[in-house]
Amino acid sequence: MELEERIIGHFHSSMDICAQTIEHYTPLIAEAAEVLLPCLVSDHKILCAGNGVSAALATQFSAMLMNRFRHERPGLPCAVLSADSAVLSGIANDAGYAETYARQIQALGQAGDILLVISPTGRDASLVQAIQAAHDREMLVIALTGRDGGNMTALLRPEEIEICIPAEDDPSVHFAHTLILHTLTDLIEYQLFGAQ
Repeated sequence: MELEERIIGHFHSSMDICAQTIEHYTPLIAEAAEVLLPCLVSDHKILCAGNGVSAALATQFSAMLMNRFRHERPGLPCAVLSADSAVLSGIANDAGYAETYARQIQALGQAGDILLVISPTGRDASLVQAIQAAHDREMLVIALTGRDGGNMTALLRPEEIEICIPAEDDPSVHFAHTLILHTLTDLIEYQLFGAQ
């Protein structure tokens, strides 16, 4: 019975996070989708970055854009900065882990591209430096954060988008971020290809 109560608690917590995300962030999620779309259809790309579980979420988002979400369609330009272990470990070894994403953005980022950063705390030094590098390359930033947004919030410009899930529990923030990324992918497909 104890395990069943714990399961019920997890599901109730997830439903609460869903309800809060819908109530507070629907307009921001729609705005993010409207910003991502012109980037994808104008020879620009999305670069995604996150650490740990957030890196896995970035990889999933990229896979859904490059391949498909609900329907067969042409792939969309999206890359994950944590995907190449040789590049990641090389930069971390030579310049320090905090530089891992910034160095890649300096090499790959172009004006008009978008950086999507994902962090449950907003305090990752590597993501803070990634945002600074993106600004240097005249890229727009969309941030999925948690708690109070951490250091990342202060770096974002007024025209940039932050969706900050105000939960202290990292798994709850990851759950909300997963839903947001699925929704963004769906909205992009819908805007490009309509309801199928």
